[in-house]
Amino acid sequence: MNLLSIKLPIRKGNFALSLELDLPLHGITAIFGPSGSGKTSLLRAIAGLDKYPGGYVKFAAQTWQDETVFTPVHKRQLGYVFQEDNLFSHLSVKENLRYGTRRAGTDTAVIDHIIIMLQLQNLLEHKPWQLSGGERQKVAIARALAIKPQLLLMDEPLAALDQTFKQEFLPALKNLVNELRLPLLYVSHASDEVAQLADNLVLIDKSGTASYGQLATMLTDPDLVLAHRQEAESIISAEVSAYDTEYAMLTLQFSGQKIFVSGKAMHAGTTVRLRILAQDISLTLSPQQGTSILNIFSVTIKEIFPFSAAQDTILLDLAGTPLLARITRKSKDLLGLKPDQNVFAQIKSVAIAQ
Repeated sequence: MNLLSIKLPIRKGNFALSLELDLPLHGITAIFGPSGSGKTSLLRAIAGLDKYPGGYVKFAAQTWQDETVFTPVHKRQLGYVFQEDNLFSHLSVKENLRYGTRRAGTDTAVIDHIIIMLQLQNLLEHKPWQLSGGERQKVAIARALAIKPQLLLMDEPLAALDQTFKQEFLPALKNLVNELRLPLLYVSHASDEVAQLADNLVLIDKSGTASYGQLATMLTDPDLVLAHRQEAESIISAEVSAYDTEYAMLTLQFSGQKIFVSGKAMHAGTTVRLRILAQDISLTLSPQQGTSILNIFSVTIKEIFPFSAAQDTILLDLAGTPLLARITRKSKDLLGLKPDQNVFAQIKSVAIAQ
């Protein structure tokens, strides 16, 4: 099977993390959780940097670790990008990129393509100390790609960089790994990065256990901690159908529905990801007239669960798409809301996540 299968009992002193996962070897899988939950430990174990007896790591048909086998790092055909760039300070950018490519047998054309995609053409003769933090991380990513890995691992590679750089670079990173058809495991504790990048999500909680699933489902699952956060959110994948130049507004379609979002012009057919905070959805018993809210949808209440003494979170079904709304408990009681009830969701704000 085309899977990365992991069963590992990770233990360090008093810290313990029990993992049993089958991850797809395509797309981007985010590994998300609070600091100290074991995200980096998992990545290091997959890479073979740390060894934990009593489990296994299997990459497709290859066994990287089991009771009798332990494949060293340099034979696992993976690229690893750390939070620190780890470039060779005495080598130029060009020399850093070509380090290790002879053993990998990387074609020069492949390296040149990576350089162009990451816009490194004007930096090739620079030394790492002459680069900005963002430029160094782009070089580190390019170097990891240049050895032709079958799997790319990234451990919070943008954590020390500013938000402006992240917003510009994340779409480029997603396009790059999709074009190369390279599976990526991306460690982060930043929910905006996860929302923008991930197709699937491994959630590691403080109890030392991990859950896995599609991003949209994981974000809205009442049994998981993500739906109980202050910044609880929903993700919708939609396709551009039209652009209104007069109002600078996109019309997008998903699940037979239309949604209107302010933004720059995009070609019809472009797929975008929409991010909606639970606090930006209100509920009514009937569709409102004479309102400034453009996006109003018929939905079905699936579940109601508490958030605080004053607020409840409500899981909604919008034509098969899960949405979270957060309203006051008083509003819920005044409206008489209950599971399986049909109501209307008013979406006050929508952000394009990619």
